[in-house]
Amino acid sequence: MIRTRVKICGITRVCDGLAAAGAGADALGFVFFEKSPRYVSIDKAAEICSKIPPFVTKVGLFVDANEDMVRRVIDHVHIDLLQFHGDESPEFCQNFNLPYIKAIRAKNRESILEAIEAHSAALGILIDSYVPGLAGGTGSTFDWSLVPPEHRSKIILAGGLDTENIAVAITSIRPYAVDISGGVEVRKGIKDSEKIYKFMKEVASADKIY
Repeated sequence: MIRTRVKICGITRVCDGLAAAGAGADALGFVFFEKSPRYVSIDKAAEICSKIPPFVTKVGLFVDANEDMVRRVIDHVHIDLLQFHGDESPEFCQNFNLPYIKAIRAKNRESILEAIEAHSAALGILIDSYVPGLAGGTGSTFDWSLVPPEHRSKIILAGGLDTENIAVAITSIRPYAVDISGGVEVRKGIKDSEKIYKFMKEVASADKIY
């Protein structure tokens, strides 16, 4: 059975990080973008990461941050993986001696393919919904047929996923991983442990289909 990996993004509390890890999440995302309602300070992220058990990947999310900001996070938080959600160049993304994933917004198939080619060094390409003026966290889905099937092994599917649509998403696209934030929240930045467990159960059930 192929297992779809899961990242729970927008962690702002220790209890939410522990709930996600306990439910079997492969990765936790920490948003270092001050305009986001899920923003977490460096000190708070460091506290949460210090409590997370082993074998759970800690991901630092940035949106057009400067190099100094990224390095300050790396120096103070036990981050394993970087996620760039803005207009960062491949050269910038590769400048920190850590693996990275590049998030892109699904405008059309051509733009997705261009991003995959440009960021060939990225461990994965996260595809999110395109909403003008928003870097991510839109809470809306996109046309999944835009995902190029030949690159599924690098695709992290995001954008409006929840317990109701995740099974269809996985069986339709078969991405390497999925990324969820709002779909397991009671309000922005505050996770719901029951929703997390239900989401993980739905992912596991969908995996059994193929």
